[in-house]
Amino acid sequence: MNTSISPAPHADVLILGGGVIGLSAALALLRAGRGVTVLEQGSAGGAASHGNCGTITPSHLPLHAPGTLAKGLKWMFKADAPLRIRPSLDPALIGWLLRFARRCNARDFLATARVKATLLQASRSRLESLIADEGLACEFERSGTLYVYRDPASFERAASDAALLPELGIRCDTLSGDAVRAMEPALNGSVVGAHFHPGDARLRPNAYAAELARAVRAAGGVIEEGCRITGIATAGGRIAHVDTSQGRRTGQEIVLALGAWSPLLGRQLGLNIPIQPGKGYSITYTRPALAPVTPMVLKERSVCVTSWASGYRLGSTMEFAGYDTTLNRVRLDALVRGAAEYLHEPVGPTVEEEWYGWRPMTPDDLPILGRSSSLANLTLATGHGMLGVSLSAITGQLIAEQMTGRAPSLDLAPYSPERF
Repeated sequence: MNTSISPAPHADVLILGGGVIGLSAALALLRAGRGVTVLEQGSAGGAASHGNCGTITPSHLPLHAPGTLAKGLKWMFKADAPLRIRPSLDPALIGWLLRFARRCNARDFLATARVKATLLQASRSRLESLIADEGLACEFERSGTLYVYRDPASFERAASDAALLPELGIRCDTLSGDAVRAMEPALNGSVVGAHFHPGDARLRPNAYAAELARAVRAAGGVIEEGCRITGIATAGGRIAHVDTSQGRRTGQEIVLALGAWSPLLGRQLGLNIPIQPGKGYSITYTRPALAPVTPMVLKERSVCVTSWASGYRLGSTMEFAGYDTTLNRVRLDALVRGAAEYLHEPVGPTVEEEWYGWRPMTPDDLPILGRSSSLANLTLATGHGMLGVSLSAITGQLIAEQMTGRAPSLDLAPYSPERF
């Protein structure tokens, strides 16, 4: 908790949500001369920002590739599937899936890939500068990432994605099984090949969030932790006030950066925010003796493996199960089983944390950035899917530019809240 600055009921800019997106926006606004108060229901950076694998991935292609929904439906009753859609009659989920299904085609996949690559590469560059300029101690490293394969047919099918990346300005090197094992002795003899993305990077996400919070406070921002939003009111086409567990708060400007919780608050404002919580899992260990140096995705099992000096993590998978708060043992065990197929030492000596978090997934796999057309003092910064850490730096920059009247670094039209 921040004890050096007492939170004021009224703020210049009131940011709802203290994950990496809200904190990045807060820091950018502070550096642009605005006053900022952040409201966070838990601890700053303690939700989806905390337990992900910390990879910074311009190489990441859209989720709505042709055939993705078909896989999800096929695996619906497979509890440990890499992508699982829990059977449900929830109208919001059904509507989201229909919108997503319409985009699972080659044309829309390529269009999204082009837009997203521009955003991701801009954020990758901005993130490294931000970390250096602010002195953020978060174990950042220009590590690259590996996509690793055991199945020759899967490796062959992935060649089209590997060929697309250079067209998007992203380097991708194809490695044989022998070459990738020479690069990463942690991999076992079953690996048949890999794609290496040297422009990617990694950091420790919980450390990054904590350092962002530190920088926000040092710059004069206020972070109210344990501050749960209980209601919100509008008047005259503006947000009038936000009621919280710590009292009423108002702001000249409001930024909605609530991640997977965004549609819940949006309904109270009459807004359609088509986000579904995509549940991901991770297990954090002390480092095994033979830990991979390069972050990697074990592709057939969709398991991400990241090592830092301070630890080791298995993570990923995607489960559409609503706002389910259970720590699903079946899905955690699937991470360990998947890693064991590829790695000599798949786990570390000691489990430090088992975790889940909800990713804010939009049906077109693009974030929602920009001003609301119906509420004059509301700006949205949400829907970053699996890439909140990767996209945090550019999001903060774009939000600050818009709210201070500066020319945007990138065209915001593809991310407009009105596109839905």
